[in-house]
Amino acid sequence: MLDEALKGEIQAAYRRVLEAQGLTPRYGQRLMIAEIARTLSAIEVDEAGRRLSDEHVCVLEAGTGTGKTLAYLLAALPVAKAKGKRLVIATATIALQEQVLLQDLPTLKAHSGLDFDYALAKGRGRYVCLTRLEQALDGVEDNPTLSLFEQSLAQGAGDHFLALVQEMADAYGSGRWQGDRESWPAAIEDTDWRRLTIDHRQCTNRRCGHFGACAFFRARRDLENADIIVANHDLVLADLSLGGGVVLPPPGDCIYVFDEGHHLPDKALTHFAHRVGVNGTLRWLGNLKKSLAELNQALAIQPTLARLLASLPENIAALEPRLGEAFSLGHQLAGRVHGLEEGEESHQYRFEMGRVPDALCEHAGHLLVGFAELSRTLETMSDILRESLDPDKHTGLEREQAEAWLPLLALLHGRALEAHGLWEAYAEIDRDGEAPRARWLTLERFGADPELTFSASPVSAAPTLARSLWGSCFGAVVTSATLTALGRFERLQERAGLANRYRYQRLPSPFDYSRAVLSVPRLAADPGNRDAHERAIVDFVTELGDKEAVLMLFSSRAQLRAVEKTLPAKWRERVLAQDRLPKRELIERHRARVDAGEGSIIFGLASFAEGIDLPGDYLTHVVITRLPFAVPDDPVGATLAEWIESRGGNPFMRISVPDASIKLVQACGRLIRKEADQGRITLLDRRVLTRRYGRALLDALPPFRREIDGFETS
Repeated sequence: MLDEALKGEIQAAYRRVLEAQGLTPRYGQRLMIAEIARTLSAIEVDEAGRRLSDEHVCVLEAGTGTGKTLAYLLAALPVAKAKGKRLVIATATIALQEQVLLQDLPTLKAHSGLDFDYALAKGRGRYVCLTRLEQALDGVEDNPTLSLFEQSLAQGAGDHFLALVQEMADAYGSGRWQGDRESWPAAIEDTDWRRLTIDHRQCTNRRCGHFGACAFFRARRDLENADIIVANHDLVLADLSLGGGVVLPPPGDCIYVFDEGHHLPDKALTHFAHRVGVNGTLRWLGNLKKSLAELNQALAIQPTLARLLASLPENIAALEPRLGEAFSLGHQLAGRVHGLEEGEESHQYRFEMGRVPDALCEHAGHLLVGFAELSRTLETMSDILRESLDPDKHTGLEREQAEAWLPLLALLHGRALEAHGLWEAYAEIDRDGEAPRARWLTLERFGADPELTFSASPVSAAPTLARSLWGSCFGAVVTSATLTALGRFERLQERAGLANRYRYQRLPSPFDYSRAVLSVPRLAADPGNRDAHERAIVDFVTELGDKEAVLMLFSSRAQLRAVEKTLPAKWRERVLAQDRLPKRELIERHRARVDAGEGSIIFGLASFAEGIDLPGDYLTHVVITRLPFAVPDDPVGATLAEWIESRGGNPFMRISVPDASIKLVQACGRLIRKEADQGRITLLDRRVLTRRYGRALLDALPPFRREIDGFETS
């Protein structure tokens, strides 16, 4: 039951914001506020404030125009403050993150009467490391450890890098720059930035001489005072993978809001995958071996370090030939004993059902043991170096020596852990009855050198999300305009590990969808007949009105180019093709044409079906050339499809059709962006009328007026 005082606070804040901006209440927005407030306020806690109840998550599909951001901020913030928790807003895209940070939160703070502070959270790798900046100023010659693990970068650095470093040091020292990559006035090359930042293993935290002035820890201190923390999905997942509470507050102290929540399962999968190149591993092991003389000279004065350093040659000597054998075995399994064929740039080989042959499984076990030993050694050495930075600890090693060598050992420890995780995934046998890991090999050329990469990934992030996110957080809200597939939440539940007991609701849209017509014209063809389908698309384009503002979505670059090439010159001139112009420039040209009273046709691929906002006259016609079915030919999707089929399921109906439903809703959603918008959506794929899944796809769309084969329906 929502506390009356809390309810009154939320209602008063909502009223003030609406009045200040001259807005009227929206029914769906009010429902969203009520649902979030009820769910979060009903969470029971023990005396220490820990969550006891297990109905602490609500999942809300709220279409464009609902006013989601204002709704979840108004509902969740007062509850979070009342319960002594922090509100973490996580978006999937930079565009939405900037909107929340630069528009929505300032508006809420100015007009709601709620008292709160907010801050942006970014990972350590987005901030300059002052120690690395200082080392770069001193030059590689004065920093022998830098040359060991960044030799190639240093050799490629020219005057531009030295000038950049000097400019950054001046700007940070004078307070003109806050030390984060995004606020630097010009783009920074990845190779340059990698030399100036570090990861959590390399960072010495409070023991660093620059700790008081550190850009990352300055930002962390701002987070400690913030009631609302704005982050992205990747940062939340990365923090959870480190155990939680590393960059963000501990999950048990957080109420999360995942906006654009339909992206979360795919984002999570990338965080739980492993990918290791054999030759890349051999190179960094070789660098470590070459560094042993210098390491011994610098660190062997400390007895434990001396003993650990003495064990490294044998450890490396055992790993190198085994990695060579893995390289040969991988080529055999991939059917490329002599490497890539002439003219072949890459080749991928996937293990059916994720099962690797016994020989490779056994070999992985040996590599697992070797990298476990190496990881432990490097971790212990890194810990001793960290302790040596503490003036209260007496390890027998000078602070200067520890500070110089810790970045190298911490970096190598991270690489050893990555290799350990990969070989563990290959050595383990999947449990019966559980979804397997996908495992695959990739052969590629890198200049003159070949590379064989071993990869492994779970086929579903659900178990990990259920345990490390939903199970550990205080409360959560998942929202997006497209969370349901075929009108149901089951697909999201299956992929994101969301329990049935959580609260689910589809909120009504403020839009009048009868202002738009959904059409399947007579010339719509079956894409199975490629030539006929392309002819139908060309014929349709040539029948468009002279002043229409059109977004035409293609499922393949090849078909987009084929249609563009076939069009008469008069129509080709009106086309703005995604693969020929940068996205921003394409949108600007399209808007300029519409403003000039001319017709404009955008040819776009799948990325244009989401995140494109062209309200009013800027878009009056969306054309979907083909139902957005994705063939599960990537290793993860293909392995999942095999597993479903092995259990008597139909992967097409269980994965492909629900996923196509979501993408079709997203594509149609490009048309109606404001309450006064109107226009037409045309589907040029006849399968929506001839296949049994077609009606389910149509029924999951908003209630557009329909013209099917020329007959108008409701």
